[in-house]
Amino acid sequence: MAKITVYGMDVDKFAAISADEFVSKYANARARRAYKHISDNPAYKKLMARIKKMRESKSSKVIKTHVREAVILPEWIGMKIGVHNGKEFVAVEILPTMVGRRLGDFSHTTKRVAHSGPGVGATRGSKFVPLK
Repeated sequence: MAKITVYGMDVDKFAAISADEFVSKYANARARRAYKHISDNPAYKKLMARIKKMRESKSSKVIKTHVREAVILPEWIGMKIGVHNGKEFVAVEILPTMVGRRLGDFSHTTKRVAHSGPGVGATRGSKFVPLK
């Protein structure tokens, strides 16, 4: 079986990289700018503290958050984060390929609209259609 590598490194080694090292060496410009803007946000700091606490306790519980604009960092690999989509928390398991993107990218806010046939009263002609 082939070994999975990220940025030319083994996944375990990549997950050990600090946030500042990732942002300065491996992140693209969009992720660097987003991290710079959100790193001062109190909600983001609270999320980081909860992630650190879960990482230390080696717990597999889902961490719920509303911070959709948070940039996914290498130290989050393997964790489960519940991202709010406006209605509910969608559980997202962080994979190595998600690093550098945002949490909101994986918790869609809209669903596909599936229209069925017209209902009674939808058109003037449907008044005369029997229900069954």
